[in-house]
Amino acid sequence: MKLVVVAGTPGSGKTSVLMHTIRSLKQSGMSPAVVKIDCLWTDDDKRFNRLDVPVRIGLSRDMCPDHFAIYNTEEMLQWAREQDAGVLLNETAGLCLRCAPYPDGCLAVCVIDVTTGPNTPLKVGPLLTTADVVVATKGDIVSQAEREVFRERVNEANPNCRIIEANGLSGQGASELAEIISEMPDVGQELTLRHNAPLAICTLCTGEMRLAKKHHMGVLRHIDGFTEYRGE
Repeated sequence: MKLVVVAGTPGSGKTSVLMHTIRSLKQSGMSPAVVKIDCLWTDDDKRFNRLDVPVRIGLSRDMCPDHFAIYNTEEMLQWAREQDAGVLLNETAGLCLRCAPYPDGCLAVCVIDVTTGPNTPLKVGPLLTTADVVVATKGDIVSQAEREVFRERVNEANPNCRIIEANGLSGQGASELAEIISEMPDVGQELTLRHNAPLAICTLCTGEMRLAKKHHMGVLRHIDGFTEYRGE
């Protein structure tokens, strides 16, 4: 079975692009299954259900959605096998620009919105820099010059990726992504992340609400860039 992880900035059009891609995959004879990871709420399962594919929803709640997806990858793959799927499409909310929820062996797809500005690709981090495919959406509402600058910024951040210009409304670019998916190898048995998770889980993550530095432990970075470790 093939594994595709679709991540990207919020509102970039991940679900819309993925729905068109599923249609193309089904037309080529493949049997996709979808796991949608979100934070607090989603009704995207209703949208995917219209495509007559197996769908499962996971809500990370107070956990980083990318971390949640990573922890549950093995369970998601097992569920997809039980559905007799040929490819698992895992869409994750991708809210943390320091995370890269891509394991080795998957097709890593980063969906990014051109209208967020020409320098956005330089700000996204490993979510984009470790992706195999970068899908640039909403390019139809900016100028050709802006699209070219955006493409150059993507190439600057990730010179090895394949760039697809896509439209979540018309479906432009979806068949190209589906073709890439159909040609990728099956996922292996032993999965490892292709990029480390953020530097540390801090005491804010574990519930400390007081702001003063004296109340916090772990790896701490000061505003001037100095990094220290406090604790046992």
